[in-house]
Amino acid sequence: MTIKYDNVYINETSTIVGPYEFNGPFSKLYDKHYKEFYFGEKTFEQAESKLLQESVELLLEKSKLKKEDISLHISGDLLNQLVASNYAASNIGIPFLGIYNACASSVEGLIIASNMIDKNQIDNAIVSVSSHNNSAEKQFRYPVEYGAPKKNYTTFTTTGGASALLSKNKSEIKIESSTIGKVIDMGIKDVFNMGGVMSPAAAYTIYTHLKETGRDASYYDLILTGDLGKHGKEILKEYMKEEYNMELTNYDDSACMIFDLKKQPVLSGGSGPACLPLVAYTYIMNKMKNKELKRVLLVATGALMSPTIVYQQKSIPAIAHAISLEVI
Repeated sequence: MTIKYDNVYINETSTIVGPYEFNGPFSKLYDKHYKEFYFGEKTFEQAESKLLQESVELLLEKSKLKKEDISLHISGDLLNQLVASNYAASNIGIPFLGIYNACASSVEGLIIASNMIDKNQIDNAIVSVSSHNNSAEKQFRYPVEYGAPKKNYTTFTTTGGASALLSKNKSEIKIESSTIGKVIDMGIKDVFNMGGVMSPAAAYTIYTHLKETGRDASYYDLILTGDLGKHGKEILKEYMKEEYNMELTNYDDSACMIFDLKKQPVLSGGSGPACLPLVAYTYIMNKMKNKELKRVLLVATGALMSPTIVYQQKSIPAIAHAISLEVI
């Protein structure tokens, strides 16, 4: 399902990262970074909530706004019952919606906010996501202290908090349209193969967006998926050819960009809800503001499993949502 917007803009963004992300290619573009994973907190979960809260506070500071000026805060993370978002929201004190579409939550939040702003239901919204490598690994795979070996197609959860301010106030970057994806289950049970799990969902959403808007892939200067990794990126390109007879042009994946895959021990690349916005809100939007990119399609992908279901040997469903950004 594709939705068009008349007057919705991204006015400001903020990004905070951990040590691995800061040692990647975009180190100079992030607003703030930490040199270790606890950020002065006692647990990784508390550290992640701090990241998210600080990203919102930094966004308000950059926007020269107070929390009383904000209509709605939308946020998601990977932890059980959205505890990173919920605890941050309890300290921030803005009307709050918690969302979960795993690593697709960033674009899901942008879609919800855009719909409400476009229909004059709210004046503005802050959309946030967070992820933390050690909290996510502990919940979905093995605590990092175990030193468990991983397959080479495994992705490395990014540590970061990212927030964006949306409103009808004109800025350089307009949210032009969005496409809501559907849940697709290809029968894959391997919890390490997130690229294989999510690629068909990404392909469906890209194809649906282009079909419903009457565009071909070349309309966009860049189509950027969320966190398929270098193996999932190749699966997506093959799947688009075989299933939809479509060749992706000007395509990349943020998981392959956020780290230096040749120098950093991150296997297939990045993942997590923060992966896409950490790239989009820095490197990509800088290029858009410099008019090097004028039309970008962001496609966030998410694997919708829980550890309990995986232990029961059930396959892993996935979803992808897209949002179209244009320079005005």
